[in-house]
Amino acid sequence: MSTAQLVVQHLPYLRRYARALTGSQVAGDAYVAATLETLVNEPETLGRSANVKADLFRVFTRIWNSLSVNGQSDQVQHDLPAEVRLGQITPLPRQAFLLSCLEGFSEEDAASILGVDVSEVRALVDEAGRELAADMATEILIIEDEPLIAMDLEALVEGLGHNVTGVARTRTEAIKLAETKRPGLILADIQLADGSSGLDAVNDLLKTFEVPVIFITAYPERFLTGERPEPAFLIAKPFQPANVSAVISQALFFQQSARRREAKAPA
Repeated sequence: MSTAQLVVQHLPYLRRYARALTGSQVAGDAYVAATLETLVNEPETLGRSANVKADLFRVFTRIWNSLSVNGQSDQVQHDLPAEVRLGQITPLPRQAFLLSCLEGFSEEDAASILGVDVSEVRALVDEAGRELAADMATEILIIEDEPLIAMDLEALVEGLGHNVTGVARTRTEAIKLAETKRPGLILADIQLADGSSGLDAVNDLLKTFEVPVIFITAYPERFLTGERPEPAFLIAKPFQPANVSAVISQALFFQQSARRREAKAPA
């Protein structure tokens, strides 16, 4: 497989990471585009190690930490400012947290990507966990048709201090549960028991209220190519509990930060 093919293979994961880091697909894709432009101009930056994915994320990290995409175009400048301000809140701990817990990099690879040593990666991840765990308990709706997976997710989120408002197996059940108790976060599968779509269920709900969404699915390509809601995050099955915990913290963090900005905005 050529280097270009390897880059394409890892691109969805870089987009997922960029989205989680910035809180916006538009902003995240701007950084991904800048990363690809750098690779075209500096092809030698790939292949420095045996891990092409780590090399790709290392180039992205250099772009992200420089914030150099801000001035590349009026469109990028328009899309990024709020997300950049959000990204300036303890950025290194958040990057270490996402690289380790969301993307599954080893401590050694995460250290290489960030340009720090392994002990610092551990300290950064711990710091991020402390920051993101404070004052974020909420009501969570689970949309999942597999009983065992639903039980695992319910136990996980309750262990984090959240409350599960209900578990829906179909689009119709999800809408009824949300009408009974409005959630502060949704965890949703994409393919549901009766052939309905978790994407459609979420889009129906978002017509009446705003809420962050995390899709946990064995069909990530449907999320990446379909009409997806904002804000939303993606975790592929089979998932690691630490990944779900990390993304829940990120989703609620971005949601609370956005609400604080709205509250400060002049009427």
